[in-house]
Amino acid sequence: MPTTSSAQIARRRSADAAPLAAPFDPDTQDVLDPNCPSRVVFGRIGERWSMFVILALAEGTMRFTQLRARVGVVTPKVLTETLRALEADGLVERRAYADSPPRVEYSLTGLGRSLLEPMQAMRAWAEAHVPEVLASRERHRAAVDGEVAGPD
Repeated sequence: MPTTSSAQIARRRSADAAPLAAPFDPDTQDVLDPNCPSRVVFGRIGERWSMFVILALAEGTMRFTQLRARVGVVTPKVLTETLRALEADGLVERRAYADSPPRVEYSLTGLGRSLLEPMQAMRAWAEAHVPEVLASRERHRAAVDGEVAGPD
């Protein structure tokens, strides 16, 4: 049976872990193209809790329990996962202090703060148009219920 050297194993792991990517060219990016790398940003921002966390942190640095109370009904597990993902993407900074008991604080990075203007615009639109959206939903639900019930 042939043996595999540690160098061969390392090369395989490196090749598996780091697929080659084309250089980023902002002039050729189209978020509607399924292969566009900018889709990862839309994916992160569009995740259920990401926008709420970013908007909450716009108010300033917060500890986990403060952030959870401000965001609302998110579970601790989901908030932890969301914060880790936002931190990995460079949008949120996590600072741990060696106090007793230990203390952890979260804040937006410069990159995270750069999202606030477009998010505030979306927030303003949502708050201004929620009556219209809810009325449309109600009309749609009523129409669908009428179709399900069928003619008398």
